[in-house]
Amino acid sequence: MEILKRVLFILILVIIYVYVCNISMLPNDIILMQGETLKLKTIFGLNVQNEETMQASSNLNNSIVEETGKMNLNLNLFNLFSVKNVTVNVIPKTTVIPIGKAIGMKLYTKGVLVVGMSEIEGQKPYENSGIETGDKIIEINDTKINTTDELIECVNNSKGKSVEIKYISNNQEEIASIEPVKTSNNEYKLGLWVRDAAAGVGTLTFYEPSTGEFGALGHGINDVDTYDLIDIASGELVSTDIIDIVKGEDGSPGEIRGTIDNGYTLGKIYKNTGFGIYGSINNIAKLNLFHSQELEVANRNEITTGKAEIICELENGKSQSYEIEIERIFLDNNQNNKSMLIKVTDEELLEKTGGIIQGMSGAPIIQNGKFIGAVTHVLVNDAKTGYAVFADLMIKQMRDS
Repeated sequence: MEILKRVLFILILVIIYVYVCNISMLPNDIILMQGETLKLKTIFGLNVQNEETMQASSNLNNSIVEETGKMNLNLNLFNLFSVKNVTVNVIPKTTVIPIGKAIGMKLYTKGVLVVGMSEIEGQKPYENSGIETGDKIIEINDTKINTTDELIECVNNSKGKSVEIKYISNNQEEIASIEPVKTSNNEYKLGLWVRDAAAGVGTLTFYEPSTGEFGALGHGINDVDTYDLIDIASGELVSTDIIDIVKGEDGSPGEIRGTIDNGYTLGKIYKNTGFGIYGSINNIAKLNLFHSQELEVANRNEITTGKAEIICELENGKSQSYEIEIERIFLDNNQNNKSMLIKVTDEELLEKTGGIIQGMSGAPIIQNGKFIGAVTHVLVNDAKTGYAVFADLMIKQMRDS
């Protein structure tokens, strides 16, 4: 009898644990596009109600949402206990102009990013400071630091006296003190390698005429040293000149090589996310766009496996459509930018690039006259095959403040 009680007690604890995990994993805020299906992964006994209408879960969860605006949902257990509130923001459908043009990006970080450390005159001034690679220095002696030049000036002005450094580590502000070391050149150093900017080449995905905003890449820009997503303060979208196409092959991805040295500014970048970079276009004339090119943004449930096309630029000033095949669609994936598995089938594109190559990220995908997504990754062992992100995810990231 005692053993049975223990088993029942453990079983109850397991059940409680399962419910707690399910509830905690449900998001507090959700963005849906008009016409998208609301899908909350709930377990038995967990019901969803609209707080305003008290509409029950049978009519809400797993149903298509057409009314735009905010909807406050209440999750309750067996209609007895309220356990969580979820806010759903339904954004209206929109139209964009798919572009597929090669562009350059200049990103400026918030503070300066620590990318390495080295001894100075045989000393390690940074030792025991707590500062590590990937941290961001934002102040020295109460002076704001935005560039490497500003950091160098503050450290030299210290004349070797200990400086107080405010930095961000794991999203937390920290304080450290370091005594700079004097070099043989009569300069003072902390022994920290830092960077305040990054640049790259990719593909401009779309322009939204109603807002003047753009989306590009379909994935974020990570730091080459820390591999972390770069937290930007600002950025510039600039034109690029394609100088070479390196053809890809299985095991060795190719790339579009371009230069932004003589590029002109197309717009501002204000957001770098795991689903692309976003900003505003202020030099629209340089893109040679026409409103007749506007297409409706498709919901993911409208996408089908089979033929589609991508638009990309492989020669300066010449964007072209190429045929691809959508092999798999991951409808429930909102966690990353691997929404669809795609394969290049166009013989002309295969001849030019071997398949999907670096720099092609952001190439818009069109199916049945609608914008459905953008290329994001290539499979290293199969240059013809890669992943793409849903268009609705890119629009949601653009809208998310």
